[in-house]
Amino acid sequence: MTTDTLLIRNADLLCTMNPADTPGVSPRSGDNVGAEIPSGGLFARGGVIEAVGPTSDLPQDADKVIDMTGHVVIPGMVNTHHHLFQNLTRAVPAAQNAPLFGWLQTLYPIWSHIGPEHIYWSTALGLAELAMSGCTTSSDHLYLYPNGARLDDSMAAAADVGIRFHGTRGSMSIGESGGGLPPDILCWDEADILTDCQRVVERFHDPARHAMQRVALAPCSPFSVSMDLMRESATMARSLGVGLHTHLAENVEDIDYSLAQFGMRPGEYIEAVGWTGDDVWHAHCVQLDAGEIDLFARTGTGIAHCPCSNMRLASGIAPVRRMADAGMKIGLGVDGSASNDSGHMLNEARQAMLLQRVEQGGDAMTAREALALATRGGAAVLGRDDIGMLAPGYAADMAAFDRRSIDFAGSDWDPLASLLFCGPAKTNHTIINGRSVVENGQLVTLDMGHMLERHHAMAHHLMQASGHIG
Repeated sequence: MTTDTLLIRNADLLCTMNPADTPGVSPRSGDNVGAEIPSGGLFARGGVIEAVGPTSDLPQDADKVIDMTGHVVIPGMVNTHHHLFQNLTRAVPAAQNAPLFGWLQTLYPIWSHIGPEHIYWSTALGLAELAMSGCTTSSDHLYLYPNGARLDDSMAAAADVGIRFHGTRGSMSIGESGGGLPPDILCWDEADILTDCQRVVERFHDPARHAMQRVALAPCSPFSVSMDLMRESATMARSLGVGLHTHLAENVEDIDYSLAQFGMRPGEYIEAVGWTGDDVWHAHCVQLDAGEIDLFARTGTGIAHCPCSNMRLASGIAPVRRMADAGMKIGLGVDGSASNDSGHMLNEARQAMLLQRVEQGGDAMTAREALALATRGGAAVLGRDDIGMLAPGYAADMAAFDRRSIDFAGSDWDPLASLLFCGPAKTNHTIINGRSVVENGQLVTLDMGHMLERHHAMAHHLMQASGHIG
């Protein structure tokens, strides 16, 4: 239950990320983060913002009042791509130095021992980690369901943590015996996949404004499902009014597979199966060419840029600067916690900024552009016009960082940019739907000690069951 009224006051700086706050500047301009309000604050009722501005202009009382002296407040960040179950298998020695395909083939046998409890605790811990980094909305791409695991387990964990959640019903249907990458034991019959997709949408998807839970359909990748399943998933998603998500053009191996199996580049493939449009977002897209960038921009197709994972797996540097200049919808994703191996959204924004500079020069991406990708950019990719900004009518989702620490010493000249240049820091307050999820640096919705204990047990069970430890 949300606090009925909430007053945030006296923030050293409150950044709205609302382009309308700076008239005459195009909303596509990533460096325009809207108003940066000294001694700023906001007033919300029932989890929805009613007023934003200088503290002196706001109501002076509410059911809950939080003094943000010393803090920078930004809209809650939006994670557009994750595999939360993977935090059970961080830093597995045999997978530490492998590129994507070898990395997957090492980990699939371990993941085959996952069950419902593994999904619940990995999701809870991963979402708690995200919330403590300033993330208030996360998607999750769960594409394997062995031993009775279901998307329901993820949805339950998200509700308990209190984070806004887009669960995507992933799937794999073509295993090694059919020329695919995953072991056959992790694949489902395609008719059964579609039946369960409809079930989870009908049970969990909430299309209402400010919804806490939504569902999308998410066949894992072109190398693990058939073209027929891609087409049928698109048809079903549009009939049910939900989004579509998959991996695409992640690395050179991915391109080679597409050319060998389908005789098409990724852009041609997604056009052939009906996977372009405002309701579609693809993860990674590191290897898109100029024609594919134009296709995405023209059709409103979004991407989840995952810089840390792309570096970790040596997938390459996504041409994000060129994508943004072309008008593509771009959000950030931390990706799986076995390929990152972290779930820190502020760090992901920092790395997005730095990686574009490595490729294209010191002015290739500013701190404010990167923060825009992490907030309103991610909201646009997930098809939401009710999160990603601090503005009347938007959800009361925000992250507050206490700058009175060694991390930010000497950076008073630009408090907002310091979040990226001096980071990454953890949040001191994370508020979602008007409710405190992180308060004074501590998760307040679940018992952290118990969660870590259960997660530890689940992780060790997987490694023992797969023969990686005694």
